[in-house]
Amino acid sequence: MAKKVDKNPNEMSFLDHLEELRWHLIRSTLAIVIIGCVAFVMSGFVFDVIIFGPSQMDFPTYRFFCKAATFLGIESDFCADKLPFTIQSRTMGGQFSADIWTAIWVGFIVGFPYVLYEMWRFISPGLHPNERKHSKGFISVASLLFFMGVLFGYYVVAPLSINFLGTYQVSELVLNEFDLSSYIGAVRTSVIACGVLFELPIIIYFLTKVGLVTPEILKKYRKIALVIVLILSAVITPPDVTSQIIVAFPVLILYQVSIYISKVVLRREAKKEMKSKEAGLKKT
Repeated sequence: MAKKVDKNPNEMSFLDHLEELRWHLIRSTLAIVIIGCVAFVMSGFVFDVIIFGPSQMDFPTYRFFCKAATFLGIESDFCADKLPFTIQSRTMGGQFSADIWTAIWVGFIVGFPYVLYEMWRFISPGLHPNERKHSKGFISVASLLFFMGVLFGYYVVAPLSINFLGTYQVSELVLNEFDLSSYIGAVRTSVIACGVLFELPIIIYFLTKVGLVTPEILKKYRKIALVIVLILSAVITPPDVTSQIIVAFPVLILYQVSIYISKVVLRREAKKEMKSKEAGLKKT
């Protein structure tokens, strides 16, 4: 019986690459589904503790701002006993649908490192050995940045947005009764969007590697980047200025970090070119 010969990634056809990508996507989806099933079984904890946490005044963010306001001798809404709004489901399948989709999103967030690992396994064979060597920490760094963004969105953006919109009234005659999907959407958008935005240094790293971005370009268009960041902050956060500024501030810091990363990448590329030239001169 003939032995199966592994194909060289450099010799694979377009259809072989598609087949390889298909299996990476299948394994990534399977990981999300498995984690999602666990989250669905634990829906009581996921909703009562995590999803509805920012709607309770004993949430850590509210306690922190309440203590800060008390220390400064300022009256604050963060010290209230209860947020003046209720959450309701107005459709027959509203709660079941919310449970299913929330489980899927939890599966994606928790399984993000594995999804990243599968995508990296698909991309890495096409890289040079030196590039693979210098990119060993890619999954760890990208996952760390993503989870930092998720935590920032959950503990900062989401509660401040919920507190602002939940206490905002045009008249005492109008009651705030939010639909379940609207509330979950606000929490989900804050968390996922911040997680993605915190990947900015990784994106700049790869754009610099392929020559599309340089530190000079990043510095030149810093003002334009500021406007873009403010626009993105307005899109991913509820319509209050406070949340937009809160999101924009760390993203601008990450933008400055990205400029430094771009400089480091170009410095390394220049050193590689110098070494290759020296090696060529020695051979001649």
